[in-house]
Amino acid sequence: MFRNYLKIAWRNVLNNKAYTAINVLGLAAGMAVALMIALWVANEYSYDRFLPNADRVYQVRRNFNSNGETLTFSSTSLKLSDVLHTIPEVEYVATTDWTGTHGLMVGDKKLSISGIQAGSDFLKIFSYTMLQGNRSSALTDAYSIVLTKATAIALFGTENVIDKVVLIDNAYNLKVTGVMQDIPSNSSMQFRFVIPFSLLEQTQSYMKGAHASFGNNGYQLFAKLKPGVSYTKLAAKIKNIEKGEDNINARNSEVIMQPMLDWHLYSDYKNRVASAGFIDYVHIFGVIGVLVLLIACVNFINLTTARSEKRAREVGIRKAIGSQRQHLIFQFLTESVLITVISFICCIIFVQAALGPFNALTGTTIAIPFNNIAFWFITIGCVLVTALIAGSRPAFYLSSFNPVKVLKGTIQVGRSASYSRKILVVMQFSCSIALIISTVVIYRQIQYAKNRPNGYDINRLMATNANEDLGKHFDAFKNELIQSGLVQSVSSASSAVTDIDMHNDIDQWPGKFAGETVEMGVIAVANDYFKTVGMKMLAGRDFNNVASDSLNIVFNEAAIKRLRLKGNPISQTITYGGQKCKIIGVVKNALMLSPFAQADPTMFVYNNNPHQNMIYRLSAKANPHDAIDKIGQVFSKYSPAYPYTYRFVDEDYNRKFGQEVLVGKLSGIFAGLAIFISCLGLFGLAAYIAEQRTKEIGVRKVLGATVTQLWFLLSKDFVLLVLVSCVIASPLAFYFLQGWLQKYDYRITVGPGVFIISAIAAIVITLVTISFQAIKAAIANPVKSLRSE
Repeated sequence: MFRNYLKIAWRNVLNNKAYTAINVLGLAAGMAVALMIALWVANEYSYDRFLPNADRVYQVRRNFNSNGETLTFSSTSLKLSDVLHTIPEVEYVATTDWTGTHGLMVGDKKLSISGIQAGSDFLKIFSYTMLQGNRSSALTDAYSIVLTKATAIALFGTENVIDKVVLIDNAYNLKVTGVMQDIPSNSSMQFRFVIPFSLLEQTQSYMKGAHASFGNNGYQLFAKLKPGVSYTKLAAKIKNIEKGEDNINARNSEVIMQPMLDWHLYSDYKNRVASAGFIDYVHIFGVIGVLVLLIACVNFINLTTARSEKRAREVGIRKAIGSQRQHLIFQFLTESVLITVISFICCIIFVQAALGPFNALTGTTIAIPFNNIAFWFITIGCVLVTALIAGSRPAFYLSSFNPVKVLKGTIQVGRSASYSRKILVVMQFSCSIALIISTVVIYRQIQYAKNRPNGYDINRLMATNANEDLGKHFDAFKNELIQSGLVQSVSSASSAVTDIDMHNDIDQWPGKFAGETVEMGVIAVANDYFKTVGMKMLAGRDFNNVASDSLNIVFNEAAIKRLRLKGNPISQTITYGGQKCKIIGVVKNALMLSPFAQADPTMFVYNNNPHQNMIYRLSAKANPHDAIDKIGQVFSKYSPAYPYTYRFVDEDYNRKFGQEVLVGKLSGIFAGLAIFISCLGLFGLAAYIAEQRTKEIGVRKVLGATVTQLWFLLSKDFVLLVLVSCVIASPLAFYFLQGWLQKYDYRITVGPGVFIISAIAAIVITLVTISFQAIKAAIANPVKSLRSE
């Protein structure tokens, strides 16, 4: 029996090639979107789950009460690390310092790559695959280093590197004690090597006394709980660890831990809870994938029920010769499954072809897991569910026909389903138009933020990672660059131009309330920093390279406002780090963190020793390509142990829009596909209606109707449906987009123009889609139309 059903289904597919093609293309496109999004969502959820015992790994954080507002920080103190070591429920604790890029040198091979300094338990907490060495002892010697496989090959040309020596930062010879597998792309932490945290403690003078106070927060702290330990019980035990210390920062801090499996998706804390982050976009695109697939299913339902008159007599004859309704239902569901399977095969082809560009766009390495049995079980199940969703309505509808009425020709099957078809068309176009509106709003929000004055000049501004060797010859290096005419100005800072690496408390300031705390960004800068970066001084002066400037500070506007300094702030004093400092200048706000938020209150302190970030602006007449080559030569002259690396500040700034740009591009692509799928359905319905009204069109032409009048006659119903869809989609899109925009301090206002533009676009697309069939029917020979049966 099943073989017979399958044979009949295949014949119907072949006998209706045009409608089958529309159904298959629409379903395949919808399934491809759903599958692509599903693979992307699965990849986002897979972060850090490859590590053994990942559910026992946590990052230690602090909830800081800043005058009633709770701020959550990942920076912790070494004293907290010491205390956590004594808690019996905690198995391992490791302090880390993410110190950016370092210079690694072996012979004439030089690398400038990112690494971390970590406590000896780091590799016990994070069980990365060790290719060589013992994870238990690899970081016990202060003068040791663990490399990733790629780093080992880049430096030595081989993986067998145990006990070989690497020169780091042209200062310390470190013995290779381990090689680990390269860090997977779906890891929240990315690094190329690990060196012991004890090296930092032994070699850096500023580390003396670092374990003494909870208030010295500048390190990342990770912990691994013992098997069977519930964090819920541990949370109450660690919450108030710091409160016993006579330190305003410690008294206002609560210790918490965030599970490793939440790091990637739940990065934003609100009111002490990690409730937001990239998970918002995972949810959004998950919903979009389901909606696009439903739109494709709606097409199948509409086209199948619309052509039900073609199958009505078949149903009548089958029922007349004894077929039961359940047999007919099974027959039509078999056809649905057949078309869905064909669509799925096309879907796999589409996805395989699109994965390359998709991975390039999203920065992922997603692939279809053909060898994964679970993947096939899930996808086959989804294919069957899709077949049932798409085919159930036509199956139950067609099998319900009365055989007597059908064979007498008295049943009007086309009209009986018109209302349901219209409802489904309105539903699918409402979803498509909502996606169009969302794409337009996201694009406008990105452009709004990009066009926002950022407070400095990023054009021709470059940055290079500095090092100790360069620091010894910084003045000579700076003077040679300026004398060469390649650059206009050179400076350095403790933070990149587009970031603030350190936040500290202000101890005292005029007008401080009792018990009040203020934590703000702190950037140490060298001579000519504001000139090089292009920040405008609003009051007072810049640093003048005099000894007294070490106790002078420059605030930005946001800091002045935050401290509520009244009158002229110049020459007023504050206490910072236990020392009284004088305000000598106020600089215009600059967007150094998020371009969507208010400028962060920031304090600039003077230190003319070169910092981690060397900043320089190319001369207007300098050719960037030639200038980079010549600057590299000068760099190598004063810092021969390091490769010359550089970055353009405008590229760093534009990367701040990366997440929003990605969301905008994906929304645009999926909105386009949703419209395409919806238009396929309209195209099929228009063809069907034109076929049904062939005689009417012929009569109207004989009576003098013009092509324009006939085009309007066949198009107006579809345009009306799209207008209804616009009315439904607009308030729904407005509601959800308002919620999305609320997370940005600097945001657009969604006005009526967005909805009008989206509605016009939808109507134009609809008219273009159906005009081919409408005009084709309108210009047909009426003689042939009136002869048609």
